[in-house]
Amino acid sequence: MDAALLKGGFADVPVDSARAFRAAMTAMARPGTLHTVAGAAPPAPLLTAAGVLILTLCDPDTGIYLAGDYDCAPLRDWITFHTGAPLVSAEDCDFAVGEWEALQPVSRFRFGTAQYPDRSATLIVELPELSESGARLTGPGIRDSAALSLPKTQAFAANAARFPLGWDAYFCAGDRLAALPRSTKVEV
Repeated sequence: MDAALLKGGFADVPVDSARAFRAAMTAMARPGTLHTVAGAAPPAPLLTAAGVLILTLCDPDTGIYLAGDYDCAPLRDWITFHTGAPLVSAEDCDFAVGEWEALQPVSRFRFGTAQYPDRSATLIVELPELSESGARLTGPGIRDSAALSLPKTQAFAANAARFPLGWDAYFCAGDRLAALPRSTKVEV
């Protein structure tokens, strides 16, 4: 194992992970809001915000699927060392990580069952930029409406129509993240 992979985790694990967890949960509770996070320095192509989410939300019981260019030895080794999370297929994952195009088709990810809607995947989508403009969002956690620069709106609208089933998504750009739970309605 490359010694560089031993680096890039939280410097102060209890404090950094608590801050990151709060940002991740606040983003999910308030869809469309942007949050800046810090503390992770993962290997390329993964950027800070997605690395923070992986360090915070993944453990030996959460399977991760790496899509496209993200399925590389340095990133696999970094995730294994810092979280112990197993790398699994798209169909079996708890978290799927990659760029939007590489994650297609999103229909292959688990969306829960009537008895266990929580047994669904969460997508961690890396974008070149992230802003509070674009698609109109409404639903729980949003006062009137919010906006978020989503890669495509059709998949998210179809996902919301399945509620309470469906997958959830985090969007990351650099050190910023936002979330879109399955309960959020998306309009162009």
